[in-house]
Amino acid sequence: MAENRRDSLIDAAAELLDRGGPAAVTLREVGRAVGVSHNAPYRHFTDKDDLLAAIASRELRRHVSPRPGPTGEGTSEPTARALMISYVRWALRHPERFRLTFGRWTRDHAELQAAADEARARLVDAVTRAQAASDLPAGDPERVTALLQALAHGAADLALSGHLAADGKGHAGPEELVADLFGYLQAPTGTTARPR
Repeated sequence: MAENRRDSLIDAAAELLDRGGPAAVTLREVGRAVGVSHNAPYRHFTDKDDLLAAIASRELRRHVSPRPGPTGEGTSEPTARALMISYVRWALRHPERFRLTFGRWTRDHAELQAAADEARARLVDAVTRAQAASDLPAGDPERVTALLQALAHGAADLALSGHLAADGKGHAGPEELVADLFGYLQAPTGTTARPR
């Protein structure tokens, strides 16, 4: 029951975040949204920063490095390309969550650090698998991961700011740029890849 209540509080906080940014998230408003007393959220979170870190932790686990489903479709590990496309789609769908998750944190949060480490490890693992299959060039998997994430993150941020669009600046959306990068990285040495 306590875990369900905590999840409900995080859900409510994420919705407030989506509507009004971090300033809209208060423990009192979250309690009101869930229908509990204004003190009830303090049983699960020490303060607002702790609650925001819980949102970011969940976003990292659910959307930045999603695990394969238990049955049916999505049972295999996602490819590096699929993870980067998913990352961009999530950022565009939930810009406030994206900004929160990858913003500057002034305090250490064990849950957030663990989620960030897990997300990074899954991205590096996907890159390592792609390199082994010759879908990405050889090299330090950490650096190749950083290159892919920097492009995906930067493209999403530019699109959210109005500086990147298929019918405007850049002549491409973030997903197309991610696809372009994978196309260039998959090109045999000495050739120019045609983006997919």
